[in-house]
Amino acid sequence: MPRGRSRHTYAIVVDRTKLGESDLILTLLEHDGSQGRAVAKGARKPGGKLAARVQLFCELDLLLAQGRNLDVVAEAQLANPHQGLRGDLERVSAASVVCEVAKLTSFPDAHDPFLAPICSRALLACEQAADQAHLDLVVGAYALKVLSHQGWRPVLDECVACGDAAVTRFSCAAGGALCESCARNIEGAESVDAATLGWLAALVGSTFDQLLEVPIDGQVSSLLLAICHRWAATQLESRLRAFEFMLSV
Repeated sequence: MPRGRSRHTYAIVVDRTKLGESDLILTLLEHDGSQGRAVAKGARKPGGKLAARVQLFCELDLLLAQGRNLDVVAEAQLANPHQGLRGDLERVSAASVVCEVAKLTSFPDAHDPFLAPICSRALLACEQAADQAHLDLVVGAYALKVLSHQGWRPVLDECVACGDAAVTRFSCAAGGALCESCARNIEGAESVDAATLGWLAALVGSTFDQLLEVPIDGQVSSLLLAICHRWAATQLESRLRAFEFMLSV
């Protein structure tokens, strides 16, 4: 964007960083899947015109003006505030994981039209989930779906090392399921049963609508969430603090 120009975009606020006494730097997942950053001037001032419009999770119609180093928010209109997340620790925690993964899987000038719609749908699913178990499913599914789309899909139906269908272990470092023989050579390969592998496959292959309706036990959902956390942290080579917090509450 040439200096002095402005542009319209539709974006989801996936992170916010304090700047000076009253401003924020917004990290944005834009409609084309690229990651943007923009300064929201005065957004931390109580009663400021941008304060309520640039909250985390908000979907916005934005007019961005080019600044010296970063774009500057000239106008912001709320398209979807995801109000159902507000004031609910469990839902905010789940939505924060969605945004954490969205930030780590999007990049400036890297267009991927898959990313913004699935992030938006996952945030809506966090509002719709009936209980903590279904929040676990939504977050795990979002992480696995995005990572699978980007080339980090776990092998679940056979041994990732030799192709044997009799799998009893799972390793994030190895890339998925393992037979007992191959697992001996993989440090940290954990025991896993067929039902758990089936659930992981469902997280990748089922729609959010289907996952929101399926009966699920809280212990099972917690196990799935923990596996999805390890998978995401391993593939992204990052410490996922929002994911860690969700697992702790």
